[in-house]
Amino acid sequence: MLTVQIQLLSITGPVDVAPAFGDAMKGHAGAILVGADQVVNLLSAQISALALSNGLPTMFGNRLLMDAGGLMAYSADFAAPYRRAATYVHKILKGAKPGDIPIEEPTKFELVINLKTAKALGLTIPPSLLARADQVIE
Repeated sequence: MLTVQIQLLSITGPVDVAPAFGDAMKGHAGAILVGADQVVNLLSAQISALALSNGLPTMFGNRLLMDAGGLMAYSADFAAPYRRAATYVHKILKGAKPGDIPIEEPTKFELVINLKTAKALGLTIPPSLLARADQVIE
């Protein structure tokens, strides 16, 4: 049985990042799961740099933040809804009421693995996981 202890770290702005990581290290964190919101989007480079300097692997909830140096991301394909937007516009222009058009849930999810970050952390990613990744950053 795997025992995981969750420690919530609140980051509402740039001044919160360093203290949050200090709290994570005091709590003996083994990894960081980073949610996806506007604050995180703006601070992803700072979060990734602190995680790396503290030897903490990070998993992001947004594939777009992987360029900042996260280890992994698993999220919906955020581009897909934008590609489908024209379909909604077409239906509305043909007379459909917006409230009658069903809401679509994501059907495609992406796993992205950053091998450069894995190497910097001294981690080896199993080949079976690399084979399942949609994108591997080297």
